[in-house]
Amino acid sequence: MAATGTPLIDKLLTTVIQLKASDLHITVGQPPVIRHHGRMRRLDTKSLDNDDTTALMKAITPDRCQQELQEKGGSDFAIEFTDGVRFRVAVFKQRGCIGMVLRRIPNKFLSFEEIGMPEAIKRLITRPRGLLLVTGPTGSGKTTSLASMMNFLNENYDKHMITLEDPIEYYHQHKKCTVNQREIGVDVPDFKEGIRRALRMDPDIILVGEMRDLATIHAAIEAAETGHVVFGTLHTSGASSTINRIIDVFPKEQQDQIRTQLSTALIGVLSQTILPRKPEGLVAAFEMMVVTPAIQNLIRENKTYRIDSSIQTGRKYGMFLLDESLFKLWKNGLCDKEEVLMRASKPADLAAKIALAERGEDVEEEEEYDEEEDEYDEDEDDDEGDNYRRRNTGIRRR
Repeated sequence: MAATGTPLIDKLLTTVIQLKASDLHITVGQPPVIRHHGRMRRLDTKSLDNDDTTALMKAITPDRCQQELQEKGGSDFAIEFTDGVRFRVAVFKQRGCIGMVLRRIPNKFLSFEEIGMPEAIKRLITRPRGLLLVTGPTGSGKTTSLASMMNFLNENYDKHMITLEDPIEYYHQHKKCTVNQREIGVDVPDFKEGIRRALRMDPDIILVGEMRDLATIHAAIEAAETGHVVFGTLHTSGASSTINRIIDVFPKEQQDQIRTQLSTALIGVLSQTILPRKPEGLVAAFEMMVVTPAIQNLIRENKTYRIDSSIQTGRKYGMFLLDESLFKLWKNGLCDKEEVLMRASKPADLAAKIALAERGEDVEEEEEYDEEEDEYDEDEDDDEGDNYRRRNTGIRRR
């Protein structure tokens, strides 16, 4: 059966490469579907049945992953197709049949300029220690951003980098850095064990592909505390929700201690999403939080609801909110209004801001204040803090 699937999967993957599509979806009951410039497009071919999808799966799936598919209902791995073009594959069962999603892994590293990476990132990744989180929904380009950061360090600094990935997507050559890439399930059983082992391998930088459980999150925070730079990813949509997600993973009795640890270990959170770009292609929108003494206090004191205000007024540190980034993409004619509003944290506020701009009224953000001096008057009660926040998150007509 595998033999009949092989020519077809080759043809499908060649189509993905030729059309510069990002993903290939294989499922029973419809033809193969590609994601092209963010949109789903059916290929002009026959509708697939269970035998077709099973044959396609067997053509490319390693035996250990086929076994995991049978035991757990799904498996992830990466394959090299041709000329160094690689795909990340998720194979799974649905309605008792086989389905697959194959994502094309770009075969070249993008520069910070090509990605539109926030300026603050370059400063943060060259710090001697600390935890930097890259967050966003599935398919938001987190892996590409991290690969770009690792490649920048590899080209400019002599470090020892260890990556823990499930699966390995981008291959890093040894340039100025020594790079060891460990695949979960192949080279090491899980992320927690990978971090524990990495600490004995004289690392400078540890990349944790996914911080998905308490043990991994705790190990990553402790690694950052003990003098290493740790990169990690989470499926959260902004800085404040990322902090809450990390804290909420822990039992209630440990949360105060973790807040304190996180406030000292965390150096920044980069959140991102991807939008269709006009007339074609994709573009990323970012939110950047740099951990200042003021934000350390907010994390420690469990006042994460004030973080957005702190980001909004912390532009001198390189901080900005996602909606600010989305507004600029619309204003510069790169994205449709509907697309930016669909991804906004506060769609009503962003819609009002766009409406003002459409009427030709310039919009400016509130003036900055010195975070080091203000720190939101930590001793005030929460009502006062809320009033402060409301005063400082609006927009003004000029």
